Amino acid sequence: MSGPNKKLTLSRKQNLSGWAFLTPAAILIAAMSFYPMFRALILSFKTGVGLNMKWAGTYNYVRMFQDAVFMQALKNNFIYLIFQVPIMLVLALVLASLLNNKDLRFKGFFRTAIFLPCATSLVSYAVIFRSLFAVDGLINTVLINTGLLSTGYNFLGHATSARIIIILALIWRWTGYNMVFYLSGLQNIEYSIYEAAKIDGASPWQVFWKMTVPLLRPTILLTAIMSTNGTLQLFDESVNLTNGGPANATITMSHYIYNMSFKYVPNFGYAAAMSYLILILVAVLAFLQMKAGDKRD
Repeated sequence: MSGPNKKLTLSRKQNLSGWAFLTPAAILIAAMSFYPMFRALILSFKTGVGLNMKWAGTYNYVRMFQDAVFMQALKNNFIYLIFQVPIMLVLALVLASLLNNKDLRFKGFFRTAIFLPCATSLVSYAVIFRSLFAVDGLINTVLINTGLLSTGYNFLGHATSARIIIILALIWRWTGYNMVFYLSGLQNIEYSIYEAAKIDGASPWQVFWKMTVPLLRPTILLTAIMSTNGTLQLFDESVNLTNGGPANATITMSHYIYNMSFKYVPNFGYAAAMSYLILILVAVLAFLQMKAGDKRD
């Protein structure tokens, strides 16, 4: 007896089974991700509200660079990116190197303690930092009691100090997250390599800089790209910690997009254009980082 099923080889059946499992997920991804992205791209070339939206060409994209608030938000994002990401990644790498020492006692406790901030709710940790740096908060109380200040300082009421607090909050929360990536990479490196380096007389700094960093280059590149992506899309800290203040001095691009979409008179076309600028920035910076980090001949 011959039929269609008899003609199917094992490889053919496996391919069909694979496509049967992939197709529902692919349809959902296309419907829930790619189609909205395409619609948002079309929307970014329109202005107006609701059914009265009209084609406006590149008006929204030109408007962005004439919008003082958006330019301030763009500047803030890059301030956070330039200061917070390098400090966080270096600190995570140092901590991972220290906690990878096989002779260190209570390694599990220290690893868990450093990672725990990452498990904290975004809103909760923002509220904690607001309380710590309030005029009558713990930080001001300590500074007054030690004689460094005579009265409480309004950290969140001044642009520079408010940005510094956001940077500190980001470092506190995300250092442990990146440390886990580095620990995972370090545990895939044979410990005998480090022992051989010590026997040859290499100093801890030489071991770290000439062995650990080169061996972890792919992981460092991955965390740099992810951290850049996350910082350019920063939202929760701006909303919950400073509410973009004082006077939009700490507002981020995602926060401003939210305001333009839901807080002020809805302008979804302009918000979509700003969203696509973030996409372009993320793509360009990721490409540059990959080109700089790729050392293959």
